[in-house]
Amino acid sequence: MPDNHLSESHIQAAPIAAKATLPPGPDTGSGPDSHSGKKQTRHGKRDSSAPDDSALAMLRGLAGSQPVPHPPSRFTFIDLFAGIGGLRRGFDAIGGQCVFTSEWNKFAQQTYAANFPDNRPIAGDITQVSTADIPDHDVLVAGFPCQPFSIAGVSKKNSLGRSHGFACETQGTLFFDVARILRDKRPAAFLLENVKNLQSHDGGRTFDVILRTLRDELGYHVWHRVIDAKHFLPQHRERIAIVGFRENVPFSWNALHLPEKGASRLRTILHPEDGSEPAESPFTEAPDGKVSPKYVLTDKLWAYLRNYAAKHQAAGNGFGFGLTGPDDVARTLSARYYKDGSEILVSRGENRNPRRLTPRECARLMGYPDTFRIPVSDTQAYKQFGNSVAVPVFTEVARIMAPHIATLLENPGSEQIADLVTETF
Repeated sequence: MPDNHLSESHIQAAPIAAKATLPPGPDTGSGPDSHSGKKQTRHGKRDSSAPDDSALAMLRGLAGSQPVPHPPSRFTFIDLFAGIGGLRRGFDAIGGQCVFTSEWNKFAQQTYAANFPDNRPIAGDITQVSTADIPDHDVLVAGFPCQPFSIAGVSKKNSLGRSHGFACETQGTLFFDVARILRDKRPAAFLLENVKNLQSHDGGRTFDVILRTLRDELGYHVWHRVIDAKHFLPQHRERIAIVGFRENVPFSWNALHLPEKGASRLRTILHPEDGSEPAESPFTEAPDGKVSPKYVLTDKLWAYLRNYAAKHQAAGNGFGFGLTGPDDVARTLSARYYKDGSEILVSRGENRNPRRLTPRECARLMGYPDTFRIPVSDTQAYKQFGNSVAVPVFTEVARIMAPHIATLLENPGSEQIADLVTETF
C-alpha cells in the first residue's frame, strides 16, 4: 500500500509534436554555452583535478585483463552522475547491462572502477561529451545535481514573442545534459534521482521546468514520488524518484513493496565487536573486530559538540549532534560527515566519548553489501556514501519499472501500451 506521507504525481505527456521548440539535434558537444570547460561533480561543485588514470587502470586490473563476461541482458542502460554506482546496482539487479558511465570526481571514479570493472573508460565531465559518443541505450539513469535555472533568457524571448525550449531554460545546468541525451537518444525509459527539496527548490520553479521539459518538450510520460529509505534501512533519508517512459504504460507507485518504516535498526549495520565478525583493517582490529580507536571522538571535539548543542538549545534552535545506539534509526548521512560525524554518533556508554561510524558501517547504512570495495581514504569514503543513493530504495523502483521496460522493448512501434497486460519480473 502506498505510504500516506509520500508525495505522488502522474504527469500525462503531451503529444510528441511538442518537441518543435527544441533546438536542432543531435548535439555536437561543441556549443560555447553548454560547455563551460570547467569540471563539475555530481553535486554541481567545481573540481579542477584530473582523474588519476594510473589509479583507475590499477583498480580495473583487479578483475584481470580479460573482458568481463556479461550474463544475457534484458536491456541496456547508461549511468550518469554515477557517483559510486548506487543507482546502477538497482538496474544490474533486474538484468540491465550498463554500456556507458559518466562521473567526474576522480575519487568516485576509483571506487566505481573497483566495484564495476567494465574494461571501458569512465567518462568524466558529461558537458564535454557529445551525444554522438554515447552508445544507444534503452534506459537512462541519472542522479543529477539540483541547480537553479536562469530566467533571464526566457523573459527576454517572452517579451519578443519568440518561442523558447529547454535549451534556454536549462542552459548551464547539468539537467540540460540529461535533457539533450534524452532528446537525441530517445531511450524507452529513464530514472532520475534527487533530494526531496527539489520540489520546493527556487520556489518550485526548478521542478516545474524539469517536469515541463520531460513532459511537454521531450514527450515522456512522467511519474514522481518521494521515498524514505527508512522503509529499508535504519536511516531517515528522503529522496525523489522521477520515472519516465517514452510511451504510455500502466506504471503505478502502488506496485512498490515498502516494508514498515523503522523495522530496521542500527544494530543491523554496526560492527558487533564481539569476535563474530572478521576484522577488516583499517576499520576494525583483530582479534575481536573492535572498531579502531581512530573513530572515537577526541576530548576536544566531543566537548565542542556538546557546547555547541547546549548553546543552540538555549537559543531555541534544533542544532546539535545525533547520539545513537543499536536500537535507533539514524538521521540522514550527509557528505559532510567526514568533518565531525555529528549527525550520527554511536554511543559507547556513559562517561566514554562516542565514535563515528566506520566507512564500512556507512556502506551498510546505504545498503551496500560487505563485498563492496572501499579503495579510498576515510574522508573520501564518507563523502561518497553521504552523496550516494540508498541502494534498496532504487532497486525496488527499478523492479517495478522492469516489466514496463520489457513491454516497450517488445513493442517498439506501439503508440499506446496502457491496456496491455505486463508480466512481473
